[in-house]
Amino acid sequence: MAIDFAELKQLAAVSEAVAVPCSCHDAALFAWQTVPYSLTLEQFEEVATLVEDPYAEPTFAEYHPNGTRYDSADAPIAPRYYPANLSQVLRCVKCNRHYLRYTEGGGYFTEQRIRALRPQILADVQI
Repeated sequence: MAIDFAELKQLAAVSEAVAVPCSCHDAALFAWQTVPYSLTLEQFEEVATLVEDPYAEPTFAEYHPNGTRYDSADAPIAPRYYPANLSQVLRCVKCNRHYLRYTEGGGYFTEQRIRALRPQILADVQI
């Protein structure tokens, strides 16, 4: 189920309010990174998608108005821009924190990348 920005912001607020310790939070997933070996994807359930139209060609343009980079912890999460536009929204079944996950594909590999959903870096911007 694709969600809109208001729903995404609400899930980010839920995550921000969680105060219990959890292995997903210990992994410090503030920037996009490969799913750490300390976590398994079975710890998460998919609750939504940011993919607006699975049949449309997605943009690979990134949104970095303040000079951030893909791997910056403070890089904005802009749902219409790469890689958020290819992401699924996951919920940790142990603590209820939310994350974004997408599959990075290179010439000879694919890998799952993950990032914490944090309200202070969400950006509702058009392409």
